[in-house]
Amino acid sequence: MIALISGLITLGLSLVLPFVIKPLLIRFGVMDVPSERSSHERPILRGLGLAVLISMFIGGLYALLSSLGFIGSAEHQWGSLVVIVAASLASGLLGLGEDLKGVSVAARSVLLLTIATAAAGALVWGSGGWTAELSVPLQLLLALYAILFVSSYINVANFMDGLNGISGFHGLVAGATFFAAGLLSELWWLQAAGLILAAGYLGFLPWNLTKPGAFLGDVGSYLLGGAVAVTSFAALVAGVPILASIGPMIIYFGDVGVTLVKRVRAGHKWDEPHKEHVYQRIQQMGYSHVQASGLVAAFTALASGLGLASFCVSPIWWIGLLVVGLGVLAVYLRLPRILPTR
Repeated sequence: MIALISGLITLGLSLVLPFVIKPLLIRFGVMDVPSERSSHERPILRGLGLAVLISMFIGGLYALLSSLGFIGSAEHQWGSLVVIVAASLASGLLGLGEDLKGVSVAARSVLLLTIATAAAGALVWGSGGWTAELSVPLQLLLALYAILFVSSYINVANFMDGLNGISGFHGLVAGATFFAAGLLSELWWLQAAGLILAAGYLGFLPWNLTKPGAFLGDVGSYLLGGAVAVTSFAALVAGVPILASIGPMIIYFGDVGVTLVKRVRAGHKWDEPHKEHVYQRIQQMGYSHVQASGLVAAFTALASGLGLASFCVSPIWWIGLLVVGLGVLAVYLRLPRILPTR
């Protein structure tokens, strides 16, 4: 019930808050001007992810306050949600700073690593999960993995936020996946985190997909990356099968990773603006933003479903699910060659 109410609060706020946020963004001139990376042709308002950030924070705060009064007092029952809410907020605020004033590459990198380090440390050493039984060296290795995992995915989500609908669909699919994983593992806080994530980005979609349109901005894409990555790692630490925890991220990681490797091999700088991601190439073939974004979401949902299937089979079959999942990724990466041009 707490998870459901938290999701409804988040959805309602995400739908309504843009009425308040949009005039403020217009007053400050927060606009997205087309560049070499852009898939749009005219300036469009950006930064509406601030409404999603506020909505998700209030939804998460409600879940936390309610849990303290109605769920027991064992720390592990709400500690993971505290980390998810705090890290998501910090990620979104970093993106907001980028939208409003800009943040240097060095400062942004330090802040991303700080957010990832704090989240990793809290989950590895403060969650009370299976990580407490590991030796100190293994705990340190796991924390290092989490730091790289979280910080890199925040960048990945930012790189993939280039079409109308793509981030909204991703938040919806990832949130639904985490909610399902929470049901299967009987973790109420994971159910709440999933519903809050899905509801926040579902409420943004109408504002993004209807004219005149509006973009999340870095505040929304950083929030998305931070929320998905930290929730994924928190689920893993709580005992959720690894394939279920990373299922929503396979397509995004694959698209960005393969594209960057191709650019480096071709002699290009990896951080230069470009439109060579798979989803961008699909849109350039004549498909609409919603069609291209929908394809990404469909493959993400398929990979997520395979991950959730690991709840239903013994670990010996997880390798088979992983192979099929990599096959799904391989098909996605070849879509620009498979799909007909329009």
